[in-house]
Amino acid sequence: MPNFKSINQPFSNRINIDGNSYLYFGGTAYLGIPKNQDFINLHLEGIKKFGLNNGTSRTNNIQLGIYDEAEKVAAKRYGAEAALITSSGYLAAQLTVKGLSALGKVIYAPVTHPALWLTDQSANQQTFNDWKKEKINLINTSGEKTWVLISNSMNNLFPEIYDFNFLTEIQPEKEIILIVDDSHGIGVNNDGMGAFINLPVKANIERVVVASMAKALGVDAGLVLGSNAVIAKLKNSNIFIGASPPSAASLFAFIHAEKIYHDARARLQENIKLLTANLNETWTFEPAFPAFLAQDATLVNHLLKEKILISSFPYPKPESKPINRIVLSSWHEKEDLDRLIKALNF
Repeated sequence: MPNFKSINQPFSNRINIDGNSYLYFGGTAYLGIPKNQDFINLHLEGIKKFGLNNGTSRTNNIQLGIYDEAEKVAAKRYGAEAALITSSGYLAAQLTVKGLSALGKVIYAPVTHPALWLTDQSANQQTFNDWKKEKINLINTSGEKTWVLISNSMNNLFPEIYDFNFLTEIQPEKEIILIVDDSHGIGVNNDGMGAFINLPVKANIERVVVASMAKALGVDAGLVLGSNAVIAKLKNSNIFIGASPPSAASLFAFIHAEKIYHDARARLQENIKLLTANLNETWTFEPAFPAFLAQDATLVNHLLKEKILISSFPYPKPESKPINRIVLSSWHEKEDLDRLIKALNF
């Protein structure tokens, strides 16, 4: 069995191991940015302008202006009043939940990502639909006025995009702070704009989105989207004040990559359409999202014999049965998908 734990090359549509070439359908580089040469060229241009990194705090009296510029671009691009950028998605999530959780009663949705946890959360086996019905009733009948609801924007493992319009059923005198992790949706869902623009707009709902930028967007950084008031509050937190920012070079690439993202997203959607047209009803997936859950436990070994690698790991516990998924990227060529589709029809 080849060693797939010590790969020493960039991930791409093909991986060479022990002299063999494998097609790779896994990971989270949905737009193929890690091997997009135009994006790489922008990043190299950014390195020439700003150097490799910047270890100073964002509150230092001498600052690079590109951080404020990148936040303004991100806010406009994804439909928010303001944005905050940190060195990682985990840091963005933690400073947000720690900064806002004290404002109300905290409720976690099922399978919320651990980056958003204040403390360890017990397993919640509810479906999202059952959870939201229960919480509507809880909030409306409770004496608590302010609630902090924390959730993923979607379940990318068992693909399901969540609809938060149920919050409009909550009584208007209740105040809701909604924190949504859109790490897997931003850059892909809603024509790339992600979850923020689809969250319900009401006077009693404060919308906040956190995201890793390291997946579809290909940037080692974290993002928070929200109102001017929320972003100002979070920028005044000790976590934000004490942390170094991400590479300025990577944000230079992000700022100037709008067409690259657009073209990559269009190619990804072509790949999704081609695969979905050739899948049977046993597969689980969301239209326009590039992850496809297989029900056939034998599939991973069959595809391995065909030198095709897919995502396969036990979840939610190490002793759980593996979940097997095909994950598409913009870096996949038509011939890659033709070979995959042929192998699936065994």
